[in-house]
Amino acid sequence: MRNPLNPSVVEIKPSGIRKFFDIVSEMKDAISLGVGEPDFATPWHVREEGIYSLEKGRTHYTSNAGLMELREEICKFMSRHYGLTYEPRKEVIITVGGSEAIDLAIRAMVCPGEEVIIPQPSYVSYEPCVILTQGVPVIIPLREENEFRLTKEELLAAVTDKTKLLILPFPNNPTGAIMTKEDLEAIAEVCIEKDIFVVSDEIYSELTYDYKHVSIASIPGMQERTIVINGFSKGHAMTGWRLGYACGPAMILEQMLKIHQFAIMCAPTTSQCAAVEALRNGDSDVEMMRESYDQRRRLVLHELRDMGLTCFEPYGAFYVFPCIRSLGMTSEEFATLLLQEEKVAIVPGTAFGDSGEGFMRISYAYSIENLKKALSRVRSFVERHRQ
Repeated sequence: MRNPLNPSVVEIKPSGIRKFFDIVSEMKDAISLGVGEPDFATPWHVREEGIYSLEKGRTHYTSNAGLMELREEICKFMSRHYGLTYEPRKEVIITVGGSEAIDLAIRAMVCPGEEVIIPQPSYVSYEPCVILTQGVPVIIPLREENEFRLTKEELLAAVTDKTKLLILPFPNNPTGAIMTKEDLEAIAEVCIEKDIFVVSDEIYSELTYDYKHVSIASIPGMQERTIVINGFSKGHAMTGWRLGYACGPAMILEQMLKIHQFAIMCAPTTSQCAAVEALRNGDSDVEMMRESYDQRRRLVLHELRDMGLTCFEPYGAFYVFPCIRSLGMTSEEFATLLLQEEKVAIVPGTAFGDSGEGFMRISYAYSIENLKKALSRVRSFVERHRQ
């Protein structure tokens, strides 16, 4: 029998995040600080709107691009928060999570052999999505001394005449790094000069600390060459609702919608109804959660530094990215031994690219009580192995 499998798919490595969670699920008394998911339940008024939509019989398909009511609310949100103006009929698509929006944008834009620049460490799906289009991922290893921000010099060094697209993953998973307006202006200069398009993954845009999020699409000359990806999973604690969206130029969105039509049809109607309520009346919910995350962020950062692990201060998302090189272990060794000896699961930095070696991702989207308990175990582990 002939091999039924696509070699491009076979060669893609499974997500490095899941390995430790599969072990934790079967380990008694284990604590996981690895899942990138809010520990808050979706706010009740949002859940109630989803329930009410079912009671009203709103159980049919929406248009492929999503409920017009929701697209209009997204446009109001983008204008209110980031000063961006989009036309809801042609420049917004509702997707099944932000991950689908990323895949659609890459598939709609990248031709075989074209290069896509991906700063790493970063979210695990970008590189596989590029490979599946037969595009060429070009990795920029981000550096701790730059607080894991992408610099103009790094971008210029990676650009060739085959460069089509830049993935801009900020606020960043796994590092918690952000890009300031000044950082983005420098990147925009290169994109405009070299005629590069951008997929800006801004799923953590509402979870920033001390700095207000700035979208690269708001930099003059960039909105017409940027697809902004966002969603409801992180800011509104709606991971299980599977709802995201893309905003961008109508010419590109039209082609993304084609793929979405044939692969998905439309995002879940119940989720879309709930999301309308989240955007209309959920700003205070997001602020409450953001303040709670900030408290946890400061706790985790203090504890890690106090136990002798260096860690730059992350100003976005809900992750810290401490360096563990002083212990003489690889990231994989650290994670494996910590789980075996102390029953605490965190994610090796290498799950997010080779440049994550020597670092660990710790999520602080957990209760203060669980964080204190887990960090106490991490401290015992670090002190024991430092001797």
